Amino acid sequence: MKLIIAIVQDEDSSRLVSNLMNEGYSVTKLATTGGFLRAGNTTLLLGVDEAKFDGAMKIIEKVCKSRKQIAPSPSPVAGSTGAYVPYPIEVMVGGATIFVMNVEQFIKI
Repeated sequence: MKLIIAIVQDEDSSRLVSNLMNEGYSVTKLATTGGFLRAGNTTLLLGVDEAKFDGAMKIIEKVCKSRKQIAPSPSPVAGSTGAYVPYPIEVMVGGATIFVMNVEQFIKI
């Protein structure tokens, strides 16, 4: 058995959870916050059998596509100490960060 920990953008999470559940996967959803953009994201926990692992990964890959987004970036104001004026920059968001761990034992009570 494997434990999949998938960190996805909030924008993708509802559709991903729906797709996974429609295919028979059990999902635990945790609200989390990313460090770079300080934006909300979602961490999903999935316990899957070896036979269903590839299917879960394909669903995550299909739903969580990377895309460009305009985000404010702090820049120092000349002559001011500690003052910042944001200016927009283009960043890649979306996709998924996935951790996979082997599970020795799974108990559901």
